[in-house]
Amino acid sequence: MKQFMAIYLGSPGARAQWNTLSEGERKQREAAGMQQWRDWATKHGASIVDGGGPLGKTKRADKEGISDVRNNMAAYVIVRAESHEAAAALFKNHPHFSVFPGEAVEIMECLPVPTGAR
Repeated sequence: MKQFMAIYLGSPGARAQWNTLSEGERKQREAAGMQQWRDWATKHGASIVDGGGPLGKTKRADKEGISDVRNNMAAYVIVRAESHEAAAALFKNHPHFSVFPGEAVEIMECLPVPTGAR
């Protein structure tokens, strides 16, 4: 089986729209979303290699030095599947974007390190 990293994405605009909901509606959707997320994790538990978690603020290191940057990455998880398509199918209708203000999940294969690179 291959391993894949899934990155949960969400923009400030999507979060701002979420913040326009009433407090009661937000709390109701958060509770429903967390239950759906737990159900998703239980259903796909055999495929989850690393449950991942939320991502914090980002620093960028390049030839100019170190700087603070912003991106739309919100969280990650590592899964295993027979193919890229099968890994992506695990996230169909995921609560990250079907309930919460997340916009998408991007899934990429974790490739082996080339021989001699370590």
